[in-house]
Amino acid sequence: MGFIIKKDQWINLAIVAATLWFIWFAQTHLDEYTVRILNNIAIFIILAVSYNLINGVTGQFSLEPNGFVAIGAYVAALLLLDADAKEYQYDIESPYPWVLALQANFVWALFFAGTFSALLALALSFPVFRVRGDYLAIVTLGFGFIIRILAINNPEITNGSLGLNDIPEFSNLYWTGGVALLAVIAILNIVDSKFGRAMKAIRDDEDAAIAMGVNTFKIKTMAFCTSAFLEGVGGGLLAALLTSISPDLFTFFLTFQLLIIIVLGGLGSTTGAIIGTVLVMGGSEWMRFLDEPMNIFGIVETPAMPGMRMVVFSIILIFVMLFAREGIMGKRELKDLFKKKRGES
Repeated sequence: MGFIIKKDQWINLAIVAATLWFIWFAQTHLDEYTVRILNNIAIFIILAVSYNLINGVTGQFSLEPNGFVAIGAYVAALLLLDADAKEYQYDIESPYPWVLALQANFVWALFFAGTFSALLALALSFPVFRVRGDYLAIVTLGFGFIIRILAINNPEITNGSLGLNDIPEFSNLYWTGGVALLAVIAILNIVDSKFGRAMKAIRDDEDAAIAMGVNTFKIKTMAFCTSAFLEGVGGGLLAALLTSISPDLFTFFLTFQLLIIIVLGGLGSTTGAIIGTVLVMGGSEWMRFLDEPMNIFGIVETPAMPGMRMVVFSIILIFVMLFAREGIMGKRELKDLFKKKRGES
């Protein structure tokens, strides 16, 4: 029996090939500012699709991403900085000897950033998943605050409120875009697997899922750890892109951004998370001209109004959510749109 590639697989291969081509083209032909924005979008795609797995697909109202992103960023930064660079910038307290000894290349730094976040998520899942709904949100929200406070109050490890600087800039579009592509493929395969169907069953009715024999704790823990791993990797990529991190970078605002992205795109839709990321992260950058002085049709000149772009952007988000209450994609994926079109023809 010959090897046959189905039409859906051809579409997937075409999308992957087009994405790889765009990554190469953008990195080699576009200006530095545009590439920087694309790097940021790619990292937030990783964070959004992973956050969507626990919040949208599994239906667990979790508010922890800033904590795991912070862990990943600090782990990667400590592994990428050499001993001399660490000793030079630790001004509050001298670093522990084991902190100076930490060293790894970029690939291992990202792996350990994700692994450490996933292990912490595993330990955290035992108390966290004893509660549901709003109580789960409160517990995970507290976790994000705890990680930030620990980063401030342990200067021997994190350099406290001063943060870590001069981190080697390894993140380019090949890394950020490549990892984002792998993350999307991994999440889509998980969602289409039996584990993904169990996650959706928990989201729709956890009590009914328990009655049908689904081990809800196991499934929720798997989703939580997978999400944490990718968030940790995203944090490592962010640290290697910004080359400087501090506790102020990982406030609740980061979680709030990701929550806006996945709700706008559609809770439970990986495609929606990608679209939401492009619109929120790309759109907010594109509208920077609203903060600057403008000449409207050569008639009216407006002064600089810092923050105006966020006002306009917020109004646009309100209108989008009024007319698309389940988000842009709802719970649908790109393949569902193709199936609908084929069914109509």
